Amino acid sequence: MELFSFYNVENLFLPDPKPVHKLDPTKSGLRNWDERRYKNKLFKISHAFQLMKEENGVLPFIIGLSEVSGRKVLEDLVEMEPFNSEYGIVHYNSMDERKVDVAMLYDKNKVEVIDSETITFFFEITYKNTGNYDTTRDVLFSKVKYKGEIINVFVAHLPSKREKDINKPKRAFILNEVRQRIMKIANADKEHVILCGDFNENPDDENLVQILYDNDHEKVLMNPFQELFSTRNYSTFHYKSGLLYDQIIMSRSLLDNKTLAFQEACVFNSEKLSSRTRNFEGRPFRTYAGTRYLGGYSDHFPVFVKFKSLS
Repeated sequence: MELFSFYNVENLFLPDPKPVHKLDPTKSGLRNWDERRYKNKLFKISHAFQLMKEENGVLPFIIGLSEVSGRKVLEDLVEMEPFNSEYGIVHYNSMDERKVDVAMLYDKNKVEVIDSETITFFFEITYKNTGNYDTTRDVLFSKVKYKGEIINVFVAHLPSKREKDINKPKRAFILNEVRQRIMKIANADKEHVILCGDFNENPDDENLVQILYDNDHEKVLMNPFQELFSTRNYSTFHYKSGLLYDQIIMSRSLLDNKTLAFQEACVFNSEKLSSRTRNFEGRPFRTYAGTRYLGGYSDHFPVFVKFKSLS
C-alpha cells in the first residue's frame, strides 16, 4: 500500500526576529511567533504524519503542503521524525503577498523527481485604477517517477473566499489553466496526473466539477472527495459550516493501474489532531484562533488517498 497526502499546515513560518519597537509589524503576521512556538509547530506537523504512519503502516510517498514560508522551514521539518532526512523537497518562493507557498515532499527511496516548475499567475488590478498586478500563490508542478511509471503532480492553494468572494474568477481562471495542462498530459501524453491542494471550494462547486472533463465532455479525472463531502466528511470549518477544501484529484488511469491502483480517500481527522474544546469537538486543533495562541496543529486536517501497490 502507498499513501499520497496533502496538508494545509497553517502558517509555517520561521520565528520572528525580536521587534525593535513593541508595536512593529512582524514578518510572519503572527503574534509572539518565537523559537519555542516554531519548534512546537514543527513537532506538531511531523507528529501528524507519525500518527498517519501508525494508523496505516506507511508514511505517504508524496506529500503536498500549503502555507509554508520559504525552504528553511521544510528543511527543518524533514530532519525530524518520522522523515529522518529521507525526504526530498520541491519548493519555489512565490510572489504571494503573505510569502506563503506550496511545496512537495517525497520519499527519496521511492520517488525520483524528473522535472519541476512553478505556474505563476498575475491578475491586473482594475478596480483601483493603479495599473498594478495582483499576485497569488503559484501552482507547483513536478514530474516524478515511481517504480518506472511517470506521475505528474500539481500542488495548488487557490485564492481564498473573502469580501463576497471577489476571488472566484481568479480561482476559475487558475483551474482552467491547470485543466488545459492536465488534459494534454492525460490525453496526449497518456501519463498519470494527481492534482492536490486547498482549493477554497468544495468538491461539488462548479469549478471543481468542470475540471474533471475534457473539451469533448469525456471524464478524464476523478475526485474521490466528492463522495466524502456528500457524507459530511470535512477538512476545515468556517463558523458553523463544514468544508472540504482540501482534496486530491487524479486521472482515471490510476483506477486499475498495475503499479498504483486507487483504493480510497480519507480525511485524517484523528482525535489527537482535533480541538480540545468541547464547543469545537471534531474540528482541527489549530495553532492560532485570531491572535490567540492555542498551540495546535493546523486549522485544516490532512487528507490522503490510499493506493494498492501491485508490483
